[in-house]
Amino acid sequence: MEQLSSSHLSNSSRHSPASRELSFSSNLSSFSVRIHFKSCKQRVFVSSSRIFAVAVDPQELPQNSPQRLLKELAERKKIAFPKKKIPAKHYILKPPLDDAKLAERFLNSPQLSLNQFPLLSSCLPFSRLNNADRTWMDEYLLEAKQALGYPLEPSHQLDDNNPAKQFDTLLYLAFQHPSCERTNAKHIRAGHSRLWFLGQYVLELAFAEYFLQRYPRESPAPMRERVYALIGKRFLSKWIKAASLQNLIFPFDDIDKLMRKEREPPVKTVFWALFGAIYLCFGMPEVYRVLFEVFGMDPEDESCQPKLRRQLEDVDYVSVEFEGKQLSWQDVAFYKPPQDALFAHPRLFRACVPPGMHRFLGNIWDFDSKPHVMRALGYPLRMTDRIPEITDARNIELGLGLQLCFLHPSKHKFEHPRFCLERLEYVGQKIQDIVMAERLLMKHLDAPGRWLQEKHRRSLMNKFCGRYLRDKYLHRFIIYGDNVQDSYEHNRRLRNPATTAVQQAIHGLAYTVYGKAEVRRLMFEVFDFEQIQPKAV
Repeated sequence: MEQLSSSHLSNSSRHSPASRELSFSSNLSSFSVRIHFKSCKQRVFVSSSRIFAVAVDPQELPQNSPQRLLKELAERKKIAFPKKKIPAKHYILKPPLDDAKLAERFLNSPQLSLNQFPLLSSCLPFSRLNNADRTWMDEYLLEAKQALGYPLEPSHQLDDNNPAKQFDTLLYLAFQHPSCERTNAKHIRAGHSRLWFLGQYVLELAFAEYFLQRYPRESPAPMRERVYALIGKRFLSKWIKAASLQNLIFPFDDIDKLMRKEREPPVKTVFWALFGAIYLCFGMPEVYRVLFEVFGMDPEDESCQPKLRRQLEDVDYVSVEFEGKQLSWQDVAFYKPPQDALFAHPRLFRACVPPGMHRFLGNIWDFDSKPHVMRALGYPLRMTDRIPEITDARNIELGLGLQLCFLHPSKHKFEHPRFCLERLEYVGQKIQDIVMAERLLMKHLDAPGRWLQEKHRRSLMNKFCGRYLRDKYLHRFIIYGDNVQDSYEHNRRLRNPATTAVQQAIHGLAYTVYGKAEVRRLMFEVFDFEQIQPKAV
């Protein structure tokens, strides 16, 4: 082959007028000659006119192909820089602090500086503010306090016995959302997340109490729709802009030009954290003032009205305090019970327990079931009343409230819409949430808000709440309607939500009669809400 090619090349170059043009057709026969080389990866086709070189492997790329170069580069990269499996951060073991450093860290922490206000102390940052924090406070804090209607003097000048002394620190933490510059500092990030964790439940409880007293005949369903229309995450940007706080959250962006996914998460966390700080320093009345005066929320606005539904006719009386008038937020926020009041929250009790419940005095449940329920719950509590008649009246009303807690909606709902546990369940769910949130904040001083949120959710799952009631064998005293008695007793999917509702209604009754301390006693001493250890977060 080599001789043939060389002789032909010499002849063609000798006879051809152009030495660069090559021809292979002179000394070959008319049929094509094919020669296979097994050792080579190419096939050479020799025909009467030309020789073609074709790749045997179709996946083999040409020598100067960019895809081939990229492929070789990737192979070299794998050899030079192999991927190492890095363990997750929570699996990396850190050397423990020695006792001296650990004691110094705890003793210098602002969280241990307030002995009188443990909940407020637990929401302070676990290390002191530095110069960068002071710079933000000097530049923006006066604007925030002016927009919210607070005096411009520094709060640290107040007395030590006043929780408002820490307001400047908590207000600064409230605006440090996860997208801002200072959120990289661990103590700032954790402090902000702990505030919004508490603030969301403060808002829910505030609106639950307000709407229960404002609409004494309604079921909780339209109330929940009103609450969502006021403080749902898609509506919070409107309130932040109404109070002129948008420049503190987005100092370099226009809030109207941001997309929803960029605007709503920071606004939501700041809004919740803001009310967490207000609640810790000034209490629930100030929460109402900021909601309705600073942000200008109007529960009678057309956008806040619930959807139309078929309402059951309520023929029963309501308490004299609610008859013929709608309570304003000032009536709810600044209400002071009389000196000889039966309950810790008398107006809220009257809003949840209708006066017509007195017709159930002396019925079968009152004789057979109430003693067992009161014995299991430790009722009645010993109270030091000035007049013995007040104690007797409170115990009578407490028994009626307990009977209402165990009155399932299938019994009297259609004839008497308020003779069921729904309204007590609504307030009980909210007070249960905030009591558990406060417990977790004081128990885990260094935990961020998202971890607390997950712990809170797993501790108060519906299946657990119903289980706590069933462990005390109190589910046997629930009063069902005659037509659904068998189905609820033998169907777990129906029974579990019913026991959860009764559990939350008991907490609502305990809150209205004895106050928040009684809810803590029921949750952590009687029912032992921490007996079910949730999965590791």
